[in-house]
Amino acid sequence: MLYGVVLAGGTGTRLWPLSRAGHPKFLHPLTGTEASLLQATVDRLDTLASPDRVFVVTGVAHAAAVSRQLASMPEENVLVEPSPRDSCAAIALAAAVIARRDPEAIMGSFASDHLIADKAAFSAVIREAMVGAAQGLLMTLGITPTRPETGYGYLQCGAAVGDGPLLKVDEFKEKPSYDVAESYVKSGNYLWNAGMFVWRVDTFLAELHRQQPQLAAGISRIAQAWGTADQEEVMGDVWPTLPKISVDYAVMEGAAAVGRVGTVPGDFGWNDVGDFHTLGEVLTADQAGNVVVGPENAAERPAVLLRETQGLVVVPSSGRLVAAMGVRDLVIVDTPDAVLVCPRDRAQEVKQLVDHLKELGQHGYI
Repeated sequence: MLYGVVLAGGTGTRLWPLSRAGHPKFLHPLTGTEASLLQATVDRLDTLASPDRVFVVTGVAHAAAVSRQLASMPEENVLVEPSPRDSCAAIALAAAVIARRDPEAIMGSFASDHLIADKAAFSAVIREAMVGAAQGLLMTLGITPTRPETGYGYLQCGAAVGDGPLLKVDEFKEKPSYDVAESYVKSGNYLWNAGMFVWRVDTFLAELHRQQPQLAAGISRIAQAWGTADQEEVMGDVWPTLPKISVDYAVMEGAAAVGRVGTVPGDFGWNDVGDFHTLGEVLTADQAGNVVVGPENAAERPAVLLRETQGLVVVPSSGRLVAAMGVRDLVIVDTPDAVLVCPRDRAQEVKQLVDHLKELGQHGYI
């Protein structure tokens, strides 16, 4: 079976003011059910990994909330980062801890804030990726593009590996312009990079050592002290010295260049819930295209009154009545201390408001 690793970090600034540093988006129920994004991610792994083989990597500020939401998870499976060091250090920590238990384990790394519509199809793709991982490839899940998307990175696919659906990844591509994205989709040789990975832990740690020897050495020191009386002291000494870099830049791009990365095309209703417009596209809308974010049962939702509106995304989380009339294509987010109103087509720009609040020193709103 798989060892599942869920990365629960970041603040989701494009979902401000709902998502905050102290209570980021993965802790919110944005799935149309009572489950948070984090809980839905862990639940999704139940046919792939037993409960004792699922780990969550999170920060100090969120560790208590993560443990509360995942009450059935063993306490020692919540791996706490003293400070954010980006995805490579987080993934490497989990890989090293798993390797202590099972040096040849196959590990899957997943973001805590993605929505996936078809759990069975997702599980099938992971199992196919595990075949590639067993052959020594670093596997990344590719999503079959449905449109030219400028907000995602892309995987340039190469030759097939064997008879199955596995493909080599020739190159990782940065977020493109619209014209370039359109050419990628038309070519049929590119997949969206979903940031989900499957590999043998020993294969990944060896590649990490080849490309990032400083980071690998630091993680090795932490792993040797893991579970001992020296764990906290070693973690406190070593963790701040680790390079702050994503796993794509640190390992995957270089591994692809020497033919060590594979992918499996996936089509399971993936969405990264990057902003409120996207959230409005994946949740159930009324006949006028309005989406009210909350439980599917309308009787359990906060009060919202809409008259002659169209295409709204309304997030009522203050306890107040939210009313709108004669408007269309807006995002309206009501929280106890902040209200956001913006056009849906500018939802990606919300993080600029957060940046401006930082410049003004208004950290209480962040």
